[in-house]
Amino acid sequence: MRIPLTATAIPIAAALIVAAAPPPISPARIKADVTTLASDDFAGRGPGEIGEARTLAFLAKAFADAGLQPGANGGWLQDVPLVRLDRAPGAAMVLTTAGKTMPLALGRDATLALRNPGHTATGALPLVFAGFGLVDPAHGQDPFNGIDMAGKIAVMLANDPDFDTGKDMGFEGRRLVLGGRFGSKVAAAARAGAIGVLVIHEDAAASYPWLQVGSGDALPAFVPAPLQAAALQFSGWLSGETAATLLQSAGLDLATLKARSRAPGFRAFPLPGATVAADGTLTARAVTSHNVVGIIPGSRAEYVLYGAHWDANGLNGPDATGDTIRNGAIDNATGTAELIEIARALAKGPKPQRSIVFAAWTSEEKGLLGSDYYAGHPLYPLATTAAVINLDPHVVLPAARNLELVGGGRTTLETDLATAAKQLGLRVDDEPNPEAGWYFRSDHYPFAARGVPALSFRAGRDLKSGGFTTGNALVTDYNNHRYHQPSDSIDPAWTFEGTAQEASAALLVGQSIANSAQWPQWNFGSDYAPIRAATAAQRPPPR
Repeated sequence: MRIPLTATAIPIAAALIVAAAPPPISPARIKADVTTLASDDFAGRGPGEIGEARTLAFLAKAFADAGLQPGANGGWLQDVPLVRLDRAPGAAMVLTTAGKTMPLALGRDATLALRNPGHTATGALPLVFAGFGLVDPAHGQDPFNGIDMAGKIAVMLANDPDFDTGKDMGFEGRRLVLGGRFGSKVAAAARAGAIGVLVIHEDAAASYPWLQVGSGDALPAFVPAPLQAAALQFSGWLSGETAATLLQSAGLDLATLKARSRAPGFRAFPLPGATVAADGTLTARAVTSHNVVGIIPGSRAEYVLYGAHWDANGLNGPDATGDTIRNGAIDNATGTAELIEIARALAKGPKPQRSIVFAAWTSEEKGLLGSDYYAGHPLYPLATTAAVINLDPHVVLPAARNLELVGGGRTTLETDLATAAKQLGLRVDDEPNPEAGWYFRSDHYPFAARGVPALSFRAGRDLKSGGFTTGNALVTDYNNHRYHQPSDSIDPAWTFEGTAQEASAALLVGQSIANSAQWPQWNFGSDYAPIRAATAAQRPPPR
């Protein structure tokens, strides 16, 4: 869905400085930095693990060598207080349906995320089917209204009611709304009094294969400190096969349930004779992780913020080959290397009007925790932060003809991106899979939620050699086999040409905003426009 521009919004594209040559972004330097960050020496860059100290030292030196000044109260590091939660071996989940008891193999049949430290043993609790689990009374969706969920487990569908219908029923069509996200469903069920939540996994609806879900079952979780006791005892996923067994035993099928769940006024209902028991022990440990922050001081107390997350999933294998390190070469050593390369280019230029902040975030993989901490404890005021530009590429691709805009239709920054792309001989396309909800899944979102105009985009897959056929094949292979896996490691054959295109566009957009007197705007109808408007008095008028 495209949201029209406000009548008063002034695109900053007119302020773009047209260069005589492409921006000085080096694919070779990006490749060198990715090779280092994704090496086994960095142990998968897990927050609070042995790879963090080496990562922080590398980033601080890289920022200093690029010409940045320390940006965190005179130093490079912003402390981020977290709690690490590790599930002990021996956790179990048991499904009983139609009189048959079936132990579920965690990682294969289901996943289990316990919520409270210590031992959790729920006993066999009744299952209640809660449709999409999305609460939006304005559109007739509140499956928990009038339903007693105390002591019960909510079983839900992935995504939102519009998904795979081919039409907009009030939930932005194919594009996932915030209430359709896994975390939003869990929160809604917890507010309704549920003791547990299980979401039925489908590759398309979840936007990632069971491999990613199952292989991440035993990964440590992180939450902000201090740890809060939760009434909700656990959450998790059910594999498609497990869900099919459950529904069939109750005389139900997934297609029929989806149709029923889309109807306005749908209410949750019990799955007769079906229970789940969860048992496991969780250990909590305080961890102080860190954001790494540098700055190019400008002539005005206004800011442009570039961000990328430095973390990956650390020493949390092994996979089938015995590899224990989830190196995160693409996700997100590549975005971090882009951040460094853009800093090198801009620090060598003339002093900008607005200061340019570069932040490498911790714990994106654990719930955007580093960027959310900064947004809640900003080193530079959010009211005078003109824009956030997020660097979180999804695949390392060869040179392309396009860029892909994530979550389009939201801000005037998209006009600036289109102008930058044109200067580079590229076009901007809407993301091809809006049902994945990427706008809510990366580090720009904590800023957007607080009203700061935020931009996220990626290198395109319409490759100069091979077009969409080759580009889509590369993306599909990564999604199905490497995303968040130990196999996300450096490939010496990568040219990083597409990555350089992405970084060049980000450089041009940030440069234009840093040297503009205008303020980027949210488009008319955006949920975030009123939040931004509430701080308007703290910003000088456009000059």
